Amino acid sequence: MASTANLRFRRSAAQLHALAGVEREIRAQDSHYRRKYLREFSQSFREYDCVLDPQRLDQAIQRADIVLIGDYHALPAAQHYAAAAVEQRALAGDRPVVLGVETIFARDQHILDEWWRREIDENELRQRIRFDIDWGYDWAPFREVLASARDHAEALYGLDCMPRDDLRRIGLRDCHASAKIVEMRRRHPNAVIFVLFGESHLAPGHLPQLLRDEMPEAKIVTVLQNVDALYWRAAGERANKVEAVRVNDDVVCVFNATPLEKYESYRLCLDQWSHAENEPDFAPTIYNLIGSLASFLEINRYSPHNGTQPKFLVDMLPEVYGRSSDGMLRRLLSRNGVNDHEFEAMLLRVEERGGAYLPEVNAFYMCELQMVNAAEDVAGFLHQACRGLPRDVNRNETNGDTHHGNGLSERRGAALPTCAAFHALVVENALAYFGSKVLHPSTPALRGEPETWSFATYDRAAQAAARSENGKGVGETAREWGQRLGSLLYDAYPFPRPPG
Repeated sequence: MASTANLRFRRSAAQLHALAGVEREIRAQDSHYRRKYLREFSQSFREYDCVLDPQRLDQAIQRADIVLIGDYHALPAAQHYAAAAVEQRALAGDRPVVLGVETIFARDQHILDEWWRREIDENELRQRIRFDIDWGYDWAPFREVLASARDHAEALYGLDCMPRDDLRRIGLRDCHASAKIVEMRRRHPNAVIFVLFGESHLAPGHLPQLLRDEMPEAKIVTVLQNVDALYWRAAGERANKVEAVRVNDDVVCVFNATPLEKYESYRLCLDQWSHAENEPDFAPTIYNLIGSLASFLEINRYSPHNGTQPKFLVDMLPEVYGRSSDGMLRRLLSRNGVNDHEFEAMLLRVEERGGAYLPEVNAFYMCELQMVNAAEDVAGFLHQACRGLPRDVNRNETNGDTHHGNGLSERRGAALPTCAAFHALVVENALAYFGSKVLHPSTPALRGEPETWSFATYDRAAQAAARSENGKGVGETAREWGQRLGSLLYDAYPFPRPPG
């Protein structure tokens, strides 16, 4: 049985390596992390009392009169959680729900009311509240919060005021928000008040203290999201995935993203802001994940020799394309034998997964960072690189590939007996799943008992693949067995011992 320290280390080692580079880049562009106000938040939540299952988490929220949800603005998962929490509490039916948000200035309440009454559409709302200019984060997840409130809540309020860019005066914004929340409670005395506000405002001595001073009779619960220190401590729990922890009687923390996912999302925002109108640059994210997984597996990216690793992996790094380069990528794929139908299928896959790795041209196509899928595709690239990619660099003559599922190759079966192709796809999927677990430990666990994953059962699946017509269904079956094998590999992998 692995010790708590070993569990924490195996679930954290690769992420910590990847995080180091991201944090260096963030600090080079944003020095606010040194501010006392932000340090007070990070220093307030270092320990927790116990792990919470979903039922006990729901009970903690159900008892509250005011629910303060910490928002990491750059992380869509934080807004997704807030939208779902509002909906879930409203559907309980015992009390109405009201939502207040930091994103919208209280001065723009009349604009928000017009949208609420459906007098203007979301595009006019976005423009008139100067969302992109004054806020600048992703609109889509915040739109989900607004839609959840309009569908399920009794009212929706803007809570913030200027100046947003002066941390020396941030206490004034807390006082303003506190007054607005008191006003909300006065207008809706029977409602549960939900507040979505930046996480640093929710340190015990910040907004929560102001509210307790104003409303000592109200039961106030703070719901933090993905606090670093709590996440790393929870990584040592026996449970495969910890969804929430109880910090104290009035504070809980939910986990819906990893620290790596959180800070990569912020780095992407910084990059987007620095490039003004340009789309986010996903290349540093992909290269950081590749480098972290390679280092974890002790692959020297600068090795001048082939052996148990590729020669000069640093020279094999993939190109990374985004939406603005659709035409360029289409022409590149066409030159490599991919037709329009296959290209459109790839675009549909990207819409579902946020991105895809294309071994035909050794490239990633990215439109959104979905960390589980990106980690799996990065592992798929590293496997392909160890087999000799990129082909145009190594001048290897191989058949073209098409994709399925996570972007792994399938057309290779044209050059192999179907049964052999099935085994190859299983191995590819196994390594992809293993890599995704290393880089993103909260990758969903597989269902089913390992005892049913016998060789005999696998052999029957392989034989069925060999008998299938045109390989129908082979890819999905190989993916399922590959994930099973990858799960066993992850459990058995000799992770390095934690230092000390």
